[in-house]
Amino acid sequence: MTPAGYFRHEAAIVESANVGPGTRVWAFVHILPGAVIGADCNLCDHVFIENDVQVGDRVTIKSGVQLWDGVTLEDDVFVGPDVTFSNDPFPRSRQRPAQFARTLVKRGASIGANATILPGITIGERAMVGAGAVVTRNVPPLAIVTGNPARITGYEGASAGEADAPAMEAGRATGAFPTRVKGVTLHRLPEVDDLRGNLSYGEIGREVPFEVKRYFLVYGVANKEIRGEHAHRHLHQFLICVHGRCHVVADDGTHRQEFALDSPSVGLHIEPMVWATQYKYTPDGVLLVLASDFYNPESYIREYARFLELVKAGGE
Repeated sequence: MTPAGYFRHEAAIVESANVGPGTRVWAFVHILPGAVIGADCNLCDHVFIENDVQVGDRVTIKSGVQLWDGVTLEDDVFVGPDVTFSNDPFPRSRQRPAQFARTLVKRGASIGANATILPGITIGERAMVGAGAVVTRNVPPLAIVTGNPARITGYEGASAGEADAPAMEAGRATGAFPTRVKGVTLHRLPEVDDLRGNLSYGEIGREVPFEVKRYFLVYGVANKEIRGEHAHRHLHQFLICVHGRCHVVADDGTHRQEFALDSPSVGLHIEPMVWATQYKYTPDGVLLVLASDFYNPESYIREYARFLELVKAGGE
């Protein structure tokens, strides 16, 4: 145990004076002078950490990982064996850029073995990067990404197997059905089948439980893209996929659920202070959103961490 209160293996090289208490630095780890390492971390064999690197508390870095200048790991991050970070999108031998790209892995995120993280990427809170994934763009909070290039395949705590429950279990009965997410109801809208074609409808104040002041359509979304990723302070929204299919993940800060919108007769009511994300659009997907107020950028909460703070504080 060092005088600073952390463990250093005799075969480790620690040049930094900023290593937190309770941290364990194992054999053949090399930490350069400018690096900052938090408390209660575990740095396994053959980890290299450059100068302009920030590592939070309770971070685990498995063997064979190099953290280059510009990388920041927030608290409670897990980095699996042989994960590769990079910090220069156009590297050339002996040509150092004026500033390296900044890569940020936010609180509680996990990165699986052999994943590759391109320069300038932000990996959101509690996101999960699958083993071997090649991350070429930012990863939203709570998202699960896999593959090369990495694509969103799900969200933590909102598995696809739960996407249609519980309202779909009610058969063809119309009405509003509760969900596990506070402030979210799933609606089966009335349908009329006719030889001339089908009709689905809803009335304001009945099926749509608020006065509508605005609508917008989301369409032409590539399957790899996501939409939403925000909450509203005061706005109600009613979502109907009028063509094709998309999925919506709703989150009240405690519970999370995924919903498949695959019919004009299925609607989703999202109340204020619910974080919502849309993804898994089919190429022909068209999402109609009915809103309770005119557009106001001040209504949006775009940072998930800020959303959680507001939920804890009661919304204000």
